[in-house]
Amino acid sequence: MFILREFGPLLGAMVALACGSAFFSCSEAALFSLQTGDRRALKQGNKAQRAAALLLARPDRLLTAILFWNLIINIVYFALASVVAIRLETLGRRSEAGVFVLVSLLAIIFLSEMFPKTIGVLQPRAVARLVSLPLAAAVRILDPVLPALGAISRALQRLILPGFSTEPYLELSDLEHAISLSTEDRQLVTQEHHALQNILSLSDLTAEELMRPRTQYQSFRPPVHLKKLGGKITRSGYLLVTEMDSEEIAGAIPLKLLPTIPHHHLENHALPVIYVPWCSCVADVLEQLQQQQCEVAAVINELGETIGIVTLEDVLETVFEDESSRSERLMEMASIHSVGTNRWHVTGITSLRRLGRHFDVQLPPSKSTTIAGILQEQLQRLPSAGDKVRWSRFELRVLDLKEQGAMTVELKRIEWPQDAGHRGDPST
Repeated sequence: MFILREFGPLLGAMVALACGSAFFSCSEAALFSLQTGDRRALKQGNKAQRAAALLLARPDRLLTAILFWNLIINIVYFALASVVAIRLETLGRRSEAGVFVLVSLLAIIFLSEMFPKTIGVLQPRAVARLVSLPLAAAVRILDPVLPALGAISRALQRLILPGFSTEPYLELSDLEHAISLSTEDRQLVTQEHHALQNILSLSDLTAEELMRPRTQYQSFRPPVHLKKLGGKITRSGYLLVTEMDSEEIAGAIPLKLLPTIPHHHLENHALPVIYVPWCSCVADVLEQLQQQQCEVAAVINELGETIGIVTLEDVLETVFEDESSRSERLMEMASIHSVGTNRWHVTGITSLRRLGRHFDVQLPPSKSTTIAGILQEQLQRLPSAGDKVRWSRFELRVLDLKEQGAMTVELKRIEWPQDAGHRGDPST
Protein backbone atom coordinates (compact mmCIF):
# COMPACT_ATOMS: atom_id res chain seq x y z
CA MET A 1 0.00 0.00 0.00
CA PHE A 2 2.88 2.33 0.79
CA ILE A 3 4.35 1.84 -2.69
CA LEU A 4 0.97 2.47 -4.35
CA ARG A 5 0.43 5.63 -2.30
CA GLU A 6 3.88 7.06 -2.85
CA PHE A 7 4.54 5.98 -6.43
CA GLY A 8 1.04 5.74 -7.95
CA PRO A 9 1.72 7.81 -11.09
CA LEU A 10 4.98 5.97 -11.80
CA LEU A 11 3.34 2.58 -11.31
CA GLY A 12 0.48 3.61 -13.59
CA ALA A 13 2.99 4.58 -16.28
CA MET A 14 4.77 1.25 -15.85
CA VAL A 15 1.49 -0.65 -16.28
CA ALA A 16 0.73 1.31 -19.45
CA LEU A 17 4.21 0.59 -20.80
CA ALA A 18 3.85 -3.11 -19.97
CA CYS A 19 0.57 -3.17 -21.91
CA GLY A 20 2.30 -1.48 -24.85
CA SER A 21 5.09 -4.06 -24.78
CA ALA A 22 2.49 -6.85 -24.64
CA PHE A 23 0.73 -5.32 -27.65
CA PHE A 24 3.83 -5.33 -29.81
CA SER A 25 4.93 -8.79 -28.64
CA CYS A 26 1.50 -10.24 -29.38
CA SER A 27 1.38 -8.47 -32.76
CA GLU A 28 4.76 -9.86 -33.78
CA ALA A 29 3.85 -13.44 -32.86
CA ALA A 30 0.44 -13.28 -34.53
CA LEU A 31 1.39 -11.65 -37.81
CA PHE A 32 4.44 -13.80 -38.42
CA SER A 33 2.51 -16.97 -37.53
CA LEU A 34 -0.05 -16.48 -40.30
CA GLN A 35 -0.03 -19.22 -42.90
CA THR A 36 -0.47 -18.74 -46.66
CA GLY A 37 -4.19 -19.42 -46.49
CA ASP A 38 -4.60 -16.96 -43.61
CA ARG A 39 -2.83 -14.19 -45.53
CA ARG A 40 -4.92 -14.86 -48.61
CA ALA A 41 -8.11 -14.64 -46.55
CA LEU A 42 -6.97 -11.37 -44.93
CA LYS A 43 -6.48 -9.78 -48.37
CA GLN A 44 -10.16 -10.39 -49.12
CA GLY A 45 -11.46 -9.30 -45.70
CA ASN A 46 -12.52 -6.00 -44.14
CA LYS A 47 -10.39 -2.88 -43.69
CA ALA A 48 -8.56 -4.17 -40.60
CA GLN A 49 -7.81 -7.53 -42.25
CA ARG A 50 -6.53 -5.87 -45.41
CA ALA A 51 -4.33 -3.63 -43.27
CA ALA A 52 -2.74 -6.72 -41.71
CA ALA A 53 -2.06 -8.21 -45.16
CA LEU A 54 -0.56 -4.90 -46.29
CA LEU A 55 1.81 -4.84 -43.30
CA LEU A 56 3.03 -8.33 -44.16
CA ALA A 57 3.77 -7.24 -47.72
CA ARG A 58 6.90 -5.55 -46.29
CA PRO A 59 7.97 -7.85 -43.44
CA ASP A 60 11.36 -6.18 -42.87
CA ARG A 61 9.69 -2.78 -42.35
CA LEU A 62 7.11 -4.32 -40.01
CA LEU A 63 9.64 -6.23 -37.92
CA THR A 64 11.95 -3.22 -37.60
CA ALA A 65 9.08 -1.07 -36.33
CA ILE A 66 7.89 -3.68 -33.84
CA LEU A 67 11.37 -4.26 -32.42
CA PHE A 68 12.07 -0.52 -32.25
CA TRP A 69 8.92 0.36 -30.34
CA ASN A 70 9.27 -2.66 -28.05
CA LEU A 71 12.86 -1.67 -27.26
CA ILE A 72 11.91 1.96 -26.49
CA ILE A 73 9.02 0.84 -24.27
CA ASN A 74 11.16 -1.64 -22.34
CA ILE A 75 13.94 0.93 -21.79
CA VAL A 76 11.47 3.45 -20.37
CA TYR A 77 9.81 0.74 -18.28
CA PHE A 78 13.06 -0.31 -16.62
CA ALA A 79 14.08 3.31 -16.17
CA LEU A 80 10.90 3.97 -14.19
CA ALA A 81 11.41 0.76 -12.22
CA SER A 82 14.94 1.93 -11.35
CA VAL A 83 13.61 5.30 -10.19
CA VAL A 84 11.10 3.60 -7.85
CA ALA A 85 13.74 1.20 -6.50
CA ILE A 86 16.25 4.00 -5.84
CA ARG A 87 13.65 6.08 -3.98
CA LEU A 88 12.70 3.08 -1.86
CA GLU A 89 16.35 2.60 -0.91
CA THR A 90 16.68 6.26 0.07
CA LEU A 91 13.65 5.79 2.33
CA GLY A 92 15.36 2.86 4.05
CA ARG A 93 13.14 0.19 2.46
CA ARG A 94 15.93 -1.82 0.84
CA SER A 95 14.14 -5.18 1.05
CA GLU A 96 11.01 -3.74 -0.54
CA ALA A 97 13.17 -2.24 -3.29
CA GLY A 98 14.65 -5.67 -4.09
CA VAL A 99 11.22 -7.30 -4.18
CA PHE A 100 9.91 -4.51 -6.42
CA VAL A 101 12.75 -4.96 -8.92
CA LEU A 102 12.17 -8.74 -9.05
CA VAL A 103 8.40 -8.37 -9.49
CA SER A 104 8.90 -5.76 -12.21
CA LEU A 105 11.26 -8.06 -14.10
CA LEU A 106 8.95 -11.09 -13.85
CA ALA A 107 5.95 -8.99 -14.88
CA ILE A 108 7.60 -7.78 -18.08
CA ILE A 109 8.81 -11.31 -18.92
CA PHE A 110 5.57 -13.18 -18.31
CA LEU A 111 2.84 -10.59 -18.85
CA SER A 112 4.45 -8.62 -21.68
CA GLU A 113 6.39 -11.33 -23.53
CA MET A 114 5.49 -14.97 -22.91
CA PHE A 115 1.74 -14.69 -22.33
CA PRO A 116 0.90 -12.29 -25.22
CA LYS A 117 3.12 -14.20 -27.65
CA THR A 118 1.34 -17.42 -26.72
CA ILE A 119 -2.00 -15.81 -27.48
CA GLY A 120 -0.67 -14.47 -30.78
CA VAL A 121 0.56 -17.89 -31.89
CA LEU A 122 -2.67 -19.67 -30.88
CA GLN A 123 -5.06 -17.17 -32.49
CA PRO A 124 -3.04 -15.42 -35.21
CA ARG A 125 -5.89 -14.45 -37.54
CA ALA A 126 -8.12 -13.02 -34.80
CA VAL A 127 -5.25 -11.11 -33.19
CA ALA A 128 -4.03 -9.79 -36.55
CA ARG A 129 -7.47 -8.33 -37.21
CA LEU A 130 -7.49 -6.56 -33.83
CA VAL A 131 -3.97 -5.11 -33.87
CA SER A 132 -3.56 -4.23 -37.56
CA LEU A 133 -4.88 -0.65 -37.55
CA PRO A 134 -3.00 0.67 -34.46
CA LEU A 135 0.09 -1.25 -35.54
CA ALA A 136 -0.11 0.31 -39.02
CA ALA A 137 -0.19 3.76 -37.39
CA ALA A 138 2.87 2.91 -35.28
CA VAL A 139 4.74 1.73 -38.38
CA ARG A 140 3.85 4.90 -40.32
CA ILE A 141 5.11 7.08 -37.48
CA LEU A 142 8.47 5.36 -37.74
CA ASP A 143 8.70 5.54 -41.54
CA PRO A 144 10.73 8.83 -41.60
CA VAL A 145 13.52 7.33 -39.49
CA LEU A 146 13.64 3.88 -41.09
CA PRO A 147 16.22 4.92 -43.72
CA ALA A 148 18.48 6.22 -40.93
CA LEU A 149 18.10 2.97 -39.00
CA GLY A 150 18.97 1.02 -42.13
CA ALA A 151 22.09 3.13 -42.68
CA ILE A 152 23.19 2.58 -39.07
CA SER A 153 22.68 -1.18 -39.47
CA ARG A 154 24.78 -1.29 -42.64
CA ALA A 155 27.50 0.83 -41.02
CA LEU A 156 27.68 -1.53 -38.04
CA GLN A 157 27.96 -4.51 -40.39
CA ARG A 158 30.91 -2.91 -42.17
CA LEU A 159 32.52 -2.01 -38.84
CA ILE A 160 32.11 -5.41 -37.18
CA LEU A 161 32.58 -7.58 -40.30
CA PRO A 162 34.61 -5.47 -42.72
CA GLY A 163 35.79 -8.46 -44.78
CA PHE A 164 32.42 -10.18 -45.06
CA SER A 165 31.11 -10.57 -48.61
CA THR A 166 28.26 -12.67 -49.97
CA GLU A 167 28.87 -15.36 -52.56
CA PRO A 168 27.09 -14.81 -55.88
CA TYR A 169 25.84 -18.40 -55.85
CA LEU A 170 26.43 -21.81 -54.32
CA GLU A 171 28.05 -24.58 -56.27
CA LEU A 172 26.44 -28.01 -56.26
CA SER A 173 29.57 -29.40 -54.61
CA ASP A 174 29.14 -26.91 -51.73
CA LEU A 175 25.60 -28.10 -51.08
CA GLU A 176 26.59 -31.76 -51.31
CA HIS A 177 29.42 -31.17 -48.86
CA ALA A 178 27.03 -29.44 -46.44
CA ILE A 179 24.63 -32.39 -46.67
CA SER A 180 27.39 -34.92 -46.00
CA LEU A 181 28.50 -32.97 -42.91
CA SER A 182 24.95 -32.55 -41.55
CA THR A 183 24.46 -36.19 -40.54
CA GLU A 184 26.23 -39.55 -40.35
CA ASP A 185 23.11 -41.43 -41.49
CA ARG A 186 24.08 -42.64 -44.97
CA GLN A 187 20.49 -43.39 -45.96
CA LEU A 188 19.42 -39.88 -45.01
CA VAL A 189 22.37 -38.40 -46.89
CA THR A 190 21.35 -40.37 -49.99
CA GLN A 191 17.77 -39.13 -49.74
CA GLU A 192 18.89 -35.53 -49.30
CA HIS A 193 21.25 -35.88 -52.25
CA HIS A 194 18.40 -37.15 -54.45
CA ALA A 195 16.20 -34.25 -53.31
CA LEU A 196 18.98 -31.79 -54.10
CA GLN A 197 19.45 -33.25 -57.58
CA ASN A 198 15.70 -33.05 -58.15
CA ILE A 199 15.63 -29.42 -57.05
CA LEU A 200 18.38 -28.55 -59.49
CA SER A 201 16.55 -30.43 -62.26
CA LEU A 202 13.58 -28.07 -61.91
CA SER A 203 15.50 -25.49 -63.91
CA ASP A 204 15.73 -27.93 -66.86
CA LEU A 205 12.24 -29.40 -66.59
CA THR A 206 9.54 -27.52 -68.53
CA ALA A 207 5.94 -27.00 -67.51
CA GLU A 208 4.83 -29.05 -70.52
CA GLU A 209 6.79 -32.06 -69.26
CA LEU A 210 5.34 -31.91 -65.75
CA MET A 211 1.79 -30.73 -66.39
CA ARG A 212 -1.41 -32.73 -66.15
CA PRO A 213 -2.92 -32.62 -69.68
CA ARG A 214 -6.49 -31.40 -70.11
CA THR A 215 -7.65 -34.98 -70.59
CA GLN A 216 -6.31 -35.90 -67.16
CA TYR A 217 -8.17 -33.46 -64.92
CA GLN A 218 -11.78 -32.46 -64.26
CA SER A 219 -13.06 -28.90 -64.44
CA PHE A 220 -16.48 -27.46 -63.63
CA ARG A 221 -18.32 -24.46 -65.04
CA PRO A 222 -20.11 -22.13 -62.57
CA PRO A 223 -22.33 -22.45 -60.69
CA VAL A 224 -20.46 -25.27 -58.95
CA HIS A 225 -22.12 -27.32 -56.21
CA LEU A 226 -20.56 -30.07 -54.13
CA LYS A 227 -22.97 -32.66 -55.51
CA LYS A 228 -21.31 -32.29 -58.93
CA LEU A 229 -18.36 -34.26 -57.55
CA GLY A 230 -20.63 -37.26 -57.08
CA GLY A 231 -19.00 -38.11 -53.77
CA LYS A 232 -15.62 -38.68 -55.44
CA ILE A 233 -12.38 -36.76 -55.17
CA THR A 234 -10.66 -35.42 -58.25
CA ARG A 235 -7.35 -36.88 -59.38
CA SER A 236 -5.65 -33.51 -59.26
CA GLY A 237 -6.63 -32.90 -55.63
CA TYR A 238 -8.36 -29.67 -56.67
CA LEU A 239 -11.82 -28.67 -57.77
CA LEU A 240 -11.04 -26.63 -60.88
CA VAL A 241 -13.50 -23.88 -61.80
CA THR A 242 -13.65 -22.59 -65.39
CA GLU A 243 -14.76 -19.24 -66.73
CA MET A 244 -18.47 -18.76 -67.32
CA ASP A 245 -18.23 -18.84 -71.12
CA SER A 246 -15.23 -21.08 -71.80
CA GLU A 247 -13.22 -24.07 -70.61
CA GLU A 248 -10.30 -21.93 -69.44
CA ILE A 249 -9.36 -22.44 -65.78
CA ALA A 250 -10.29 -19.41 -63.64
CA GLY A 251 -9.80 -20.74 -60.11
CA ALA A 252 -9.07 -23.79 -57.99
CA ILE A 253 -10.34 -25.09 -54.66
CA PRO A 254 -8.08 -27.46 -52.71
CA LEU A 255 -10.17 -30.46 -51.68
CA LYS A 256 -8.77 -30.10 -48.17
CA LEU A 257 -10.83 -26.89 -47.84
CA LEU A 258 -14.18 -28.45 -48.80
CA PRO A 259 -15.24 -29.25 -45.19
CA THR A 260 -14.82 -25.57 -44.23
CA ILE A 261 -16.80 -23.89 -47.03
CA PRO A 262 -20.49 -23.99 -48.08
CA HIS A 263 -21.66 -26.72 -50.42
CA HIS A 264 -23.20 -24.33 -52.93
CA HIS A 265 -21.63 -21.78 -55.27
CA LEU A 266 -18.15 -23.09 -54.61
CA GLU A 267 -16.80 -20.80 -57.33
CA ASN A 268 -17.06 -17.93 -54.83
CA HIS A 269 -14.42 -19.64 -52.69
CA ALA A 270 -12.02 -20.59 -55.49
CA LEU A 271 -8.42 -19.48 -55.14
CA PRO A 272 -6.80 -17.70 -58.08
CA VAL A 273 -4.52 -19.55 -60.50
CA ILE A 274 -1.50 -18.25 -62.36
CA TYR A 275 -0.90 -18.65 -66.08
CA VAL A 276 2.43 -19.82 -67.45
CA PRO A 277 3.59 -20.66 -71.00
CA TRP A 278 4.24 -24.28 -71.87
CA CYS A 279 7.99 -23.62 -72.20
CA SER A 280 8.46 -22.15 -68.69
CA CYS A 281 10.89 -24.07 -66.51
CA VAL A 282 9.33 -25.60 -63.41
CA ALA A 283 11.67 -23.62 -61.16
CA ASP A 284 10.11 -20.39 -62.45
CA VAL A 285 6.61 -21.84 -62.05
CA LEU A 286 7.34 -22.73 -58.43
CA GLU A 287 8.71 -19.26 -57.76
CA GLN A 288 5.60 -17.63 -59.21
CA LEU A 289 3.33 -19.91 -57.17
CA GLN A 290 5.15 -18.88 -54.00
CA GLN A 291 5.22 -15.18 -54.81
CA GLN A 292 1.53 -15.01 -55.67
CA GLN A 293 0.52 -17.49 -52.95
CA CYS A 294 -1.24 -19.81 -55.38
CA GLU A 295 -1.29 -23.59 -55.64
CA VAL A 296 -2.24 -24.18 -59.29
CA ALA A 297 -0.69 -22.93 -62.52
CA ALA A 298 -2.60 -23.16 -65.80
CA VAL A 299 -0.25 -24.02 -68.68
CA ILE A 300 -1.08 -22.27 -71.95
CA ASN A 301 0.22 -22.79 -75.49
CA GLU A 302 1.33 -20.16 -77.98
CA LEU A 303 -2.32 -19.49 -78.90
CA GLY A 304 -3.24 -18.71 -75.30
CA GLU A 305 -5.23 -21.91 -74.82
CA THR A 306 -5.01 -23.93 -71.62
CA ILE A 307 -3.38 -27.29 -72.33
CA GLY A 308 -2.82 -28.50 -68.78
CA ILE A 309 -2.16 -27.60 -65.16
CA VAL A 310 0.76 -27.85 -62.76
CA THR A 311 -0.09 -28.08 -59.06
CA LEU A 312 2.11 -27.35 -56.09
CA GLU A 313 1.83 -31.02 -55.09
CA ASP A 314 3.14 -32.08 -58.52
CA VAL A 315 6.26 -29.96 -58.03
CA LEU A 316 6.84 -31.18 -54.47
CA GLU A 317 6.43 -34.81 -55.54
CA THR A 318 9.00 -34.23 -58.28
CA VAL A 319 11.43 -32.94 -55.66
CA PHE A 320 10.95 -35.52 -52.93
CA GLU A 321 10.14 -38.69 -54.89
CA ASP A 322 13.19 -40.55 -56.22
CA GLU A 323 11.38 -41.88 -59.31
CA SER A 324 8.43 -39.55 -59.71
CA SER A 325 6.64 -39.70 -63.07
CA ARG A 326 3.44 -38.36 -64.59
CA SER A 327 2.28 -41.89 -65.41
CA GLU A 328 2.36 -42.86 -61.76
CA ARG A 329 0.64 -39.63 -60.66
CA LEU A 330 -2.07 -39.60 -63.31
CA MET A 331 -2.56 -43.22 -64.38
CA GLU A 332 -1.28 -45.12 -61.33
CA MET A 333 1.09 -47.20 -63.45
CA ALA A 334 4.82 -47.24 -64.09
CA SER A 335 5.91 -45.11 -67.03
CA ILE A 336 8.47 -47.73 -68.19
CA HIS A 337 8.43 -51.40 -67.22
CA SER A 338 10.04 -54.47 -68.74
CA VAL A 339 7.82 -57.19 -70.27
CA GLY A 340 10.51 -59.46 -71.68
CA THR A 341 13.92 -59.57 -73.28
CA ASN A 342 14.58 -56.21 -74.93
CA ARG A 343 10.90 -55.27 -74.67
CA TRP A 344 9.26 -52.61 -72.51
CA HIS A 345 5.83 -51.11 -72.15
CA VAL A 346 5.74 -47.32 -71.86
CA THR A 347 2.91 -44.84 -71.53
CA GLY A 348 2.27 -42.20 -74.14
CA ILE A 349 2.85 -39.38 -71.64
CA THR A 350 6.31 -40.68 -70.71
CA SER A 351 8.74 -37.82 -71.27
CA LEU A 352 11.71 -38.19 -73.58
CA ARG A 353 13.90 -36.89 -70.77
CA ARG A 354 12.83 -39.83 -68.61
CA LEU A 355 13.29 -42.26 -71.51
CA GLY A 356 16.85 -41.08 -72.14
CA ARG A 357 17.68 -41.23 -68.44
CA HIS A 358 16.22 -44.73 -68.08
CA PHE A 359 18.24 -46.18 -70.98
CA ASP A 360 21.22 -43.88 -70.49
CA VAL A 361 21.23 -42.72 -74.11
CA GLN A 362 21.48 -39.35 -75.81
CA LEU A 363 18.28 -38.80 -77.78
CA PRO A 364 18.14 -36.63 -80.91
CA PRO A 365 16.60 -33.14 -80.66
CA SER A 366 12.85 -33.05 -81.16
CA LYS A 367 9.98 -30.59 -80.93
CA SER A 368 8.05 -33.21 -78.99
CA THR A 369 8.59 -33.92 -75.31
CA THR A 370 6.71 -37.23 -74.93
CA ILE A 371 6.43 -40.66 -76.56
CA ALA A 372 2.97 -39.73 -77.87
CA GLY A 373 4.41 -36.59 -79.40
CA ILE A 374 7.12 -38.57 -81.19
CA LEU A 375 4.51 -40.94 -82.62
CA GLN A 376 2.43 -38.03 -83.91
CA GLU A 377 5.54 -36.36 -85.31
CA GLN A 378 6.60 -39.51 -87.15
CA LEU A 379 3.13 -40.57 -88.33
CA GLN A 380 1.96 -37.05 -89.16
CA ARG A 381 -1.44 -38.04 -87.77
CA LEU A 382 -3.01 -39.32 -84.57
CA PRO A 383 -1.69 -42.80 -83.67
CA SER A 384 -3.86 -45.89 -83.87
CA ALA A 385 -3.45 -49.34 -82.32
CA GLY A 386 -0.85 -51.31 -84.28
CA ASP A 387 1.07 -48.31 -85.64
CA LYS A 388 4.81 -48.90 -85.67
CA VAL A 389 7.70 -46.46 -86.17
CA ARG A 390 11.46 -46.36 -85.70
CA TRP A 391 13.00 -43.43 -83.95
CA SER A 392 16.56 -43.03 -82.70
CA ARG A 393 17.62 -46.41 -81.25
CA PHE A 394 14.05 -47.54 -80.58
CA GLU A 395 11.17 -49.23 -82.33
CA LEU A 396 7.77 -48.09 -81.08
CA ARG A 397 4.50 -49.96 -81.59
CA VAL A 398 1.16 -48.68 -80.31
CA LEU A 399 -0.58 -51.40 -78.31
CA ASP A 400 -3.81 -49.71 -77.33
CA LEU A 401 -5.53 -46.38 -76.89
CA LYS A 402 -7.80 -45.88 -73.91
CA GLU A 403 -10.22 -43.19 -72.89
CA GLN A 404 -8.99 -39.60 -72.53
CA GLY A 405 -5.99 -40.23 -74.76
CA ALA A 406 -4.15 -42.72 -72.52
CA MET A 407 -1.79 -44.78 -74.67
CA THR A 408 0.34 -47.89 -74.11
CA VAL A 409 3.33 -48.39 -76.41
CA GLU A 410 5.64 -51.36 -76.80
CA LEU A 411 9.26 -50.30 -77.06
CA LYS A 412 12.15 -52.31 -78.45
CA ARG A 413 15.72 -51.13 -78.38
CA ILE A 414 17.65 -51.40 -81.65
CA GLU A 415 21.28 -52.26 -81.06
CA TRP A 416 22.66 -51.65 -84.55
CA PRO A 417 24.77 -48.48 -84.66
CA GLN A 418 23.76 -47.68 -88.26
CA ASP A 419 20.16 -47.30 -87.09
CA ALA A 420 20.99 -44.65 -84.45
CA GLY A 421 18.99 -41.57 -85.25
CA HIS A 422 17.20 -43.38 -88.16
CA ARG A 423 13.76 -41.95 -88.89
CA GLY A 424 12.32 -44.81 -90.89
CA ASP A 425 9.03 -44.59 -92.66
CA PRO A 426 6.12 -45.32 -90.35
CA SER A 427 4.23 -48.50 -90.97
CA THR A 428 0.97 -49.78 -89.67
